[in-house]
Amino acid sequence: MDKFLEVLNTIDSFVWGPFFLIPLLLGTGLGLTIRLSGIQFRKLGPAMHLALLKRDEGTGESPEGKQPLDDTIEGDISHYQALTTALAATVGVGNIAGVATAIHIGGPGAVFWMWVTGLLGMASKYSEAFMAVRFRTKDAKGEMSGGPQYYLEHVTKVKWLGRALAIAFAIFAIIASFGIGNLTQANSVATQLQASFGVNPWMTGLFMAALTGIVLLGGVKSIGRVTSAFVPIMIILYVGASLIVLGLYATKIPDALALIVHDAFTGSAAAGGFVGSTFMVALQYGVARGFFSNESGMGSAAIAAAAARTREPVRQGLVSMTQTFIDTIIVVSMTALVIVVTGAWKMTDASGETLDGSPLTAQAFNIGFPGGQGHFVVAVSLVFFAFSTVLGWAYYGERCVQRLFGLRAVVVYRLLFAIVVFVGCITELKVAWTLADVTNGLMALPNLIGLILASGLIARETRAYLKRDPKLQESQ
Repeated sequence: MDKFLEVLNTIDSFVWGPFFLIPLLLGTGLGLTIRLSGIQFRKLGPAMHLALLKRDEGTGESPEGKQPLDDTIEGDISHYQALTTALAATVGVGNIAGVATAIHIGGPGAVFWMWVTGLLGMASKYSEAFMAVRFRTKDAKGEMSGGPQYYLEHVTKVKWLGRALAIAFAIFAIIASFGIGNLTQANSVATQLQASFGVNPWMTGLFMAALTGIVLLGGVKSIGRVTSAFVPIMIILYVGASLIVLGLYATKIPDALALIVHDAFTGSAAAGGFVGSTFMVALQYGVARGFFSNESGMGSAAIAAAAARTREPVRQGLVSMTQTFIDTIIVVSMTALVIVVTGAWKMTDASGETLDGSPLTAQAFNIGFPGGQGHFVVAVSLVFFAFSTVLGWAYYGERCVQRLFGLRAVVVYRLLFAIVVFVGCITELKVAWTLADVTNGLMALPNLIGLILASGLIARETRAYLKRDPKLQESQ
């Protein structure tokens, strides 16, 4: 096992090193931002309106309010449910433990690069959602199926290359669904519940496995209903708790922001138990943890986008890019600022080591929260964040299983997925986190290549739609 972990760490260092996936991620996001004329900045307001306030296409009046309900619009869930399903998968352990790890290793400057990854990643998220709706298909059950496992076949005229990219994505996504989307999340829930409330991991495992299986039996519509109900609540509660701490430490926020920006380019000097970091370390861990959190460019959220009830790929693309904004610019920022303003990032444990992961975030909330009970906020938030991620990734995985093996294999996948949730709760995980990092990177690779190849199509059709939709023109 030690030898296997060593090999995995070597692969992980290469995949997330400064010369492979990081420049490809940032370069793709920057290139799409330029080709789309900064759509994530120009259209954020209308996109938020579409995502959170607009009546769903096919379930109410038209934008002009003059046409009756249109039952011809294809799709299985609303814009909003597609957004919350994707948010369920992305707002997870990475928003609590991942941010803390980035700061632990890369210093406060890593947060700046998480923001950059998020802002550029919004263009990538828009593009993959656009492609998912543009090239989605209807399966034998009449449900919409789409995502990189389908649209990558259409990004090039070289058929074998497109098919290879699509199959590669599907394979890596299935593996990732058991890693980042299952084992690591379930283990985090069980560990946190045992530490904070004394709950036996076996009990957590049985409950989580049963609940996961029940929700998955209903397919994407069931997942959409569940996530649309509790994802907004869990985000509002976590952000609200963070704002309480930041309100109490309001005078320290300007210095924290200045530190984050300064250290992004200079690295962090050693302070207290912190060992210090360089510019490259801040960049590497900021981008890697930012990507782990918002998944922009990975292609996973496009699978949920494909199920949305909509006629227009552009509209769902706009809705989907708000997911990255909410995840990184809002939720990640809350965690990061609480850690920095309280000074928890420089503190050490009993052995003299600086805190890392969710214990670091919990310590920050303990310091900042009245009465020192902030760790309960982190515990409850982590449980909800992680379980929502399990549901979102279960859907991603089953759609990729369907693409490779057909509808009959989905039932087997759901059963196996629920069993692995139980295993994750009761098992010590030494390899799963590294494996999750590697598979995340490998499934992103074919998708990023596909987005680059399809960028001309995306830009051309986006410009054409924005010109003919009066609600989304430049004046808005």
